[in-house]
Amino acid sequence: MGVFASTDDPGSTGHEQVVFCQDKQTGLKAIIGIYSTALGPALGGTRFYPYVSEEAALADVLDLSRGMAYKNALAGLDLGGGKAVIWGDPEQIKSEALLRAYGRFVESLAGRYYTACDVGTYVADMDMIARETRYVTGRSVEHGGAGDSSILTAWGVFQGMRAAAEHVWGAPTLAGRRVGVAGLGKVGKYLTGHLLDDGAEVVATDVNPKALEWVRTTHPQVELVDDASALVAADIDVYAPCALGGALNDDTVPALRAKVVTGAANNQLAHPGIEKLLADRGILYAPDYVVNAGGVIQVADEIEGFNFDRAKLRATKIYDTTREILRLADDEGVPPAVAADRLAERRMADVGRLRTIRLR
Repeated sequence: MGVFASTDDPGSTGHEQVVFCQDKQTGLKAIIGIYSTALGPALGGTRFYPYVSEEAALADVLDLSRGMAYKNALAGLDLGGGKAVIWGDPEQIKSEALLRAYGRFVESLAGRYYTACDVGTYVADMDMIARETRYVTGRSVEHGGAGDSSILTAWGVFQGMRAAAEHVWGAPTLAGRRVGVAGLGKVGKYLTGHLLDDGAEVVATDVNPKALEWVRTTHPQVELVDDASALVAADIDVYAPCALGGALNDDTVPALRAKVVTGAANNQLAHPGIEKLLADRGILYAPDYVVNAGGVIQVADEIEGFNFDRAKLRATKIYDTTREILRLADDEGVPPAVAADRLAERRMADVGRLRTIRLR
């Protein structure tokens, strides 16, 4: 086992530290990105995914860890931003030994980074990783954790969507609106339930046949379409990307018929400038790292001893944060993503500066 690269100067990305980890015997190849510890230890999940190259894995972890810093800041957490990726197909290479090897690399950072679940990793994986490190959240209830963090992720997205609906249509409800959900995985399925309970019509799609069968059985009133392209072009009021990032790009935005975009996926904007393209088309975009913060709020609560009611109350406040950002965007004449960035950067600077006051 060995770290084949670790740097405190990872180029022009603004990251504090990027660590490349490898254990040849288990097949582990991982990258841990720490964007900022201005507000506290970096917190962010571990994504286990078969990237096409190491360069693609690195690009993803850099984007995701930066997003976590902004997400944690706007969620009011005293935590910085980090993320990790394990490069490989979890169906093929995930094992006890690999996860425990990864846990030792997390432990080697001595608390600068806390990990949790993400795409390809689950609560059981966090319990396994925790056998080698103290710095794990998103653990099972049996081990004192919060369990499935997608529960409050979906709740927070729903609160952000309510705020966006109020901003556009004057009432904080999705009743009578058609909402397109792209991705019926861990978060999308819970979000679908909240939307139906609120009186919305749901149109959905997923690449996984099992997810499609689940929705046919559980919510037969949901209309299914062939793919994300069909969903984007559908007659919907709200588009909710809940799968992988980059859903809003130069092809999808011009075709989008929805007036609101609010979803759970991370890094929905394919590149800088998409937020302006959305604004120019009159589409309200509630920034992903604002509305999908419920999951990180849930797992962060474990650090002080998990209490679901306390965590849910904090996740419910995503409604208020989203309202504030949309108001600020209007007042300053900027897209909501720019307004959100400004608020996050202000908190990181103002609160992070307090660490320069020496206590001893």
